[in-house]
Amino acid sequence: MSDEYYLELSENPVQFENASSVNNVFFDEANKQVFAVRSGGATGVVVKGPDDKSSVAFRMDDKGEVKCIKFSLGNKILAVQRTTKSVDFMNFIPDYPHLEFSHECKTKNANILGFCWTNWNEIVFVTDQGIEFYQVLPDKRTLKLLKSQSINVNWYMYCPETAVLLLSTTVQGNVLQPFAFKSATVSKMSKFEIELPAVPKPAKLSLSERDIAVATIYDQLYVMYLKHHSRSTNSPGAEVVLYHLPREGTCRKTHVLKLNTTGKFALNVVDNLVVVHHQSSQTSLIYDIKLRELDGALNVHQPVLPARSINPYKIHLTGPAAAPSQAPVPCELYSSSWSVFQPDIIISASEGYLWYLQVKLQPTLNLLQDKGKLMDFLLRRRDCKMVILSVCSQMLTGGDKGNLSVVATVFDKLNQVYKEYLDAEQAYTAAMESGPSRSSTSYKRPVRTQAVIDQSDMYTHVLSDFTEKKGVKHKFIIAVLMEYIRSLNQFQIPVQRLSTANDEIVEVLLSKQQVLGALRFIRSVGAHDNVSARKFLDAARQTNDTMLFYTIFRFFEQRNMRLRGNPGFNQGEHCEEHVAYFKQVFGENALMKQATA
Repeated sequence: MSDEYYLELSENPVQFENASSVNNVFFDEANKQVFAVRSGGATGVVVKGPDDKSSVAFRMDDKGEVKCIKFSLGNKILAVQRTTKSVDFMNFIPDYPHLEFSHECKTKNANILGFCWTNWNEIVFVTDQGIEFYQVLPDKRTLKLLKSQSINVNWYMYCPETAVLLLSTTVQGNVLQPFAFKSATVSKMSKFEIELPAVPKPAKLSLSERDIAVATIYDQLYVMYLKHHSRSTNSPGAEVVLYHLPREGTCRKTHVLKLNTTGKFALNVVDNLVVVHHQSSQTSLIYDIKLRELDGALNVHQPVLPARSINPYKIHLTGPAAAPSQAPVPCELYSSSWSVFQPDIIISASEGYLWYLQVKLQPTLNLLQDKGKLMDFLLRRRDCKMVILSVCSQMLTGGDKGNLSVVATVFDKLNQVYKEYLDAEQAYTAAMESGPSRSSTSYKRPVRTQAVIDQSDMYTHVLSDFTEKKGVKHKFIIAVLMEYIRSLNQFQIPVQRLSTANDEIVEVLLSKQQVLGALRFIRSVGAHDNVSARKFLDAARQTNDTMLFYTIFRFFEQRNMRLRGNPGFNQGEHCEEHVAYFKQVFGENALMKQATA
């Protein structure tokens, strides 16, 4: 069963003091830091991040309960909210005074809901009456207002990756107003409405922030809405509705992920896959929005794979109660104490762990039987190369030897990605060689992802083993190699290649008296200038087909003329007996004449 778990928690989690020993645990999504806050006398704070550099411990005066605490980028300035009216700051920049300073929100009667750092020295206060965007001046220990905007706010959500802030407005909370931040400027994006499920009158639903997540999928920003099952409709279950939020233009509903069940859910995004955790069944589902199942203007998606639990995880007990030799204990997966953050973070405050959720690709090979769909899925994943090559080997030599149409589909999918990379590389090189110009500055060197499977990858890891494998019929070997070359030719990729395999293919085709097929193959791999004419003429003679012999003989005469300017064969080619036979059957006049100057 363990080979079927396609989701796992990171092996080296970030560990922090668990909730039983501290007053509060906060998570900062921008810096991926956990703040464990213990108050009483002075407030002790331990900050743990993804690496040792981002971990820090300090004390500050106890001025009341901490509601929100975050570092600016690079741990330069700390911001702490203790009341609904002001935010306190503390410099952590070397050589700056380590003193606290405070700033009140400027809007009268407004309550601060929270704040977000948008840069190392820029911060936005979100109040119930709008936003206030400030520049922090650490040397002067003060804040300068850059821009403010009045709008009634229920709750907010911030995406640090894109610096986009989402505000929930109106009574039902389902009209969302996004703002984009960039180097001391803020721009108002188009507001949009989340469609709430229909309910019988006079009841009214409102949009909860628990049902909204913001994440980047395939380099595009999406607002994900967890639309719960409505009893008043015949809907079979909940669904996740994705709204595409472009920098400019209107936000549109573009994808619907069918969950086919009801209950309590949580969302992550891992390797451009939307992961939906279902608490009561203790399983997760994954969706790939690029695997298209068109349903009108909307893409309606079913899970890519069957529901599975996250791979079981064991934790090492620490603290005074733990004995040194105590074995690790199983972690309670899908615990009610879990908090899920975007894109790929799961925190267990009760156990003091922060994990990154990861996708394992190898188990998907057995769970996704359709090889074409499997290849579409794998080609979009980050660490896919060796898994794709293993799929190809399995397809050719394993128990599930694919038929040729499946092999062709897989080769075409691989070579399409390979060709796109070669074209991008060629365009980049041409732009660079043409010298600096307005167009060439916009070119970035294409990144060679693991999805680019070139000919040497294919030959080294798949075809070389396959052609030498015992028990595989020669006919199938030839057919597969010809199929790979056909695919390369179809995408106009120059064939390098596989000298030993080429020889084997030619030998097999000639032994089966497929002389024209062997010649076509040699031409397709660009080796027709170097092959032995005698070998082909011998095979053509053995067919007792005089017209076939004529065709092959004429081909090599033309090759001789092209290469040496003379249609005759050199003595070292040992073709005298074939020349004599040609004269005997077709007459001396049928020989090609040397071109005269």
